[in-house]
Amino acid sequence: MARREPLPRSAAGDRNPWLIAVVVSIATFMEVLDTTIANVALRHIAGSLGADQDESTWILTSYLVSNAIVLPVSGWLANVLGRKRFYMMCVATFTFASFLCAMSTSLSMILAARVLQGVGGGGMAPAEQSMFADTFPPEKRAQAFALYGLTVVSAPAIGPVLGGWLTDNLSWHWVFLINIPVGLLSLTLVQWLVVEPEVLQQERKERLAKGLDIDLLGLVLVVIGFGALQIMLDRYEQDDGFGSGFITTLAVLSGTALVSLVVWELIHPHPVVNVRLLGYKNFAVSCGLMFLIGFVLISTTQLLPQLTQSLLGYDATTAGMTLGVGGIATLVLMPVSGIVTGRIIQPKWLIGVATVGMGLAMLHAATLNLDINFWTVSTARVIQVIWLPFLFIPISAVSYIGMPPNRNNEASAIFNLMRNLGGSVGVSFVTTMLVERTQFHHARLAEHITAYNGYGWGVPLAPINAIVQTQASVMSYLDVFWVLGLLALVVSPAVLLLPRVPKGAAIGH
Repeated sequence: MARREPLPRSAAGDRNPWLIAVVVSIATFMEVLDTTIANVALRHIAGSLGADQDESTWILTSYLVSNAIVLPVSGWLANVLGRKRFYMMCVATFTFASFLCAMSTSLSMILAARVLQGVGGGGMAPAEQSMFADTFPPEKRAQAFALYGLTVVSAPAIGPVLGGWLTDNLSWHWVFLINIPVGLLSLTLVQWLVVEPEVLQQERKERLAKGLDIDLLGLVLVVIGFGALQIMLDRYEQDDGFGSGFITTLAVLSGTALVSLVVWELIHPHPVVNVRLLGYKNFAVSCGLMFLIGFVLISTTQLLPQLTQSLLGYDATTAGMTLGVGGIATLVLMPVSGIVTGRIIQPKWLIGVATVGMGLAMLHAATLNLDINFWTVSTARVIQVIWLPFLFIPISAVSYIGMPPNRNNEASAIFNLMRNLGGSVGVSFVTTMLVERTQFHHARLAEHITAYNGYGWGVPLAPINAIVQTQASVMSYLDVFWVLGLLALVVSPAVLLLPRVPKGAAIGH
């Protein structure tokens, strides 16, 4: 059989595309892993640096803010700097910042390092996804996105397990130190094996020859809009929501900046965030569904370990392992989804069934109680995540249908932004809902408890209040699962807006 000629925009050149896919996935896996690995070590980091609990949350917020700012402009940066060069700059920045995090001796030092780490991490996933879309022919794209899906779906599940083990057995410094050899390996392999296609080099030269019309106002609006939004989402519950002037100010600032950004980018000839791409129906619907995946996946990735540690008494490692079992199931099913997408089953029907399945899995989790054991929790997680491969891969592949190839960098940036933004909104929503529903259930349960209703004279109410508080917490977790399940079921009809692909035909163009 004749060897296929490499695609004109391929990052593989004359090398095996799958080799390049593995190479560029290394650093992206590391970056996505880092979004959850530091969570379980936060208490140890804060204690070592003399920070209180409220201050320590900025260690997570600082990374998310800078990451959220870089993500939407990463497509523009890849076009201007060159995709391979931009990707390597991101990996190098992330690796160096990880070293600074591990060496930090004060809260201000680690916050600065985390901001730098977020800057480096923000551009990795969009650049990788763009390379996948350009390197594989349409009929192979679903299988390629299966490999990409392993990084962004399994890494958040592995993070808490690995972070808990490193923290419990070594020290919190290793949460960041493990990134250094991985980053150096990635830089070496990318420099050696990944190609910057001649057509991309030519497009970059033509762009620079015309003069680089930098969208400065767009950049400023991105920084203000997404920066303020991320801080607001991360601090919403801790700072008393809209009862806080700080949160209200951030909300107004973010809303004004983001609305202005959309209007400005629609009229700018060279937008830093090409919102006009949302005019492609397939891409817009796919972005909305990817937002849902981020909302449910990342929020429940935080929810389950929190539930098992606070109510079941698990340590950090065991709590993380409840996600690890689901991660294994995801690893097994990713290749299956890559094979059946488009070839055997319509992508839109896969997405529809998987969305309903995820919704029903969340409703199942809403039936849990305090009598559950490790395997019951793990099974509930498996039932949730087995649907993710059949969501992520078809959505990733269908989103590029009708998209001009020279827009893949910008499309990948917006696509990944929606997943991360969904995660941020989801975590903020879940955290706030847990607090409010716990207070609601505590008030309802406590109004029936008095010193006279069967407990006898002189019986202290403190032990009874503790029981009430525990029951209220359990009920609040179940409420959250119920709402997440209902949300997935309500959104599921959106798949009808996606195109029908002839069975066995190529997808993604």
